[in-house]
Parts: sequence; C-alpha cells; structure tokens
Amino acid sequence: MSEYHIRIQDIQPKDRPRERLLKNGPSALSDSELLAIILRTGTKGENVLNLCSRILATYNIQQLSRTPPTRLKEIHGVGTAKAAEITALFELARRLETFTEEEKPRISSPEAAYQFIYPKLREQKKESFIALHLDTKNQLICEETVSIGSLNANIVHPREVFKTAIQESAAAIIVAHNHPSGDPAPSQNDIDITRKLIDTGKIVGIELYDHIIIGDGRYLSMKEQNLI
Repeated sequence: MSEYHIRIQDIQPKDRPRERLLKNGPSALSDSELLAIILRTGTKGENVLNLCSRILATYNIQQLSRTPPTRLKEIHGVGTAKAAEITALFELARRLETFTEEEKPRISSPEAAYQFIYPKLREQKKESFIALHLDTKNQLICEETVSIGSLNANIVHPREVFKTAIQESAAAIIVAHNHPSGDPAPSQNDIDITRKLIDTGKIVGIELYDHIIIGDGRYLSMKEQNLI
C-alpha cells in the first residue's frame, strides 16, 4: 500500500503526531506533523501527514501564514474548512505576538474585597459563597463560586473551598458570602465554618486572609472583628 493511502489510524499509536506531541512535547514534531494535528484528516486518497507535507512544499511557514483562504483552497485537498483552520491558526499566532496581559486586581484589604465582590452579589436572593484566590502579591488569580444556597457546614466543605486554590498554587484566599436579609452580622455557623477553613488552610499551606460577609450596601470583615 502506498504511504499516501496509509490512514493515520493504521500508524502505530506511539508514532502518531498527537501522541508524540503529548509524550515528547511540540518541539519534537516537524512542521508538517504540527499542521497535521490542526487539520486532523487528509483526503480519500491521501493521509493528512502527506497532505501537510505537500502544503508546506507549496508554501513555507511564513508564506502559509500570509496566504488568504481563497489561495489555500487552490491546493488539492484543501477545502473551505481546512483553509479556515490554517488561517485561524496563524491569526492566533499573530495575536499572541501583541498580547499583553491585563494587570490583575490587587485585593489587599477587606474594603477592596468588598468593592470587588459586592456588584456580583447585591442582587442575589440566595446566599452565595465565593472564594478569591490570591498570589503572593495579593493579586487575584481567579475567583470561584463555591456554593449557592443556605450556608451551612455541609454545603461549604473545606475540600471544595481549597481545591481550586491548590490547583492554582494560590498563596492565600479570601472567602465571602452575602446575607440576603441585608444584615452582615455573622451567625455562629459563619464563625464555625471560618474556623474550619482556617484550620484546613494551615494544613495545606494556604492562608485564609479574611471572611467577608456582605449585607445591603455594607459589609463585615471577620478579621477586623477579631473573629479570625
């Protein structure tokens, strides 16, 4: 059987481009192999690896990045879908060259935490428990809604609160929840949950900075109230 007619499925799994990339990293693959992962399929009479080799014999990488879809479709085996995939690939690469990451919000006080969270919770009719994951500079890595509903120890479990913090290598967390009644005074259950989270944080090495309770246009910091 001609190598042009060998299907990717007939190639040993360890030798397929996608599997080689996952095992050895993208730098181990040739240009045609990387392109084959993007295009995925060849034509009825030609497998994707040979199609990609032929594409790159027609246009080098730089030329391919600048070739419009209408010209790409002139290559035998490249239809509308494949032309669009190639064009999208290089457009993403161009955008990456000029990408600048927006500065992350810095949350270094209870007031800053309240100002960040309050717009998200002021219309909520149910209690929502949110965790803010911070880096060593108190910059926000990500936020997560841990639970929605009546706040109790069964719903807000330390495992769920710290799971994402551990995955994101957070240095600390701030947790917050709203009181739909409008009164931010902590209940005994709020205090018990907070102490449980503090103890868990000490075990996993991620400090709980504060627990903010949000009411109607006001808030309570459990740290400022010496409840932490």
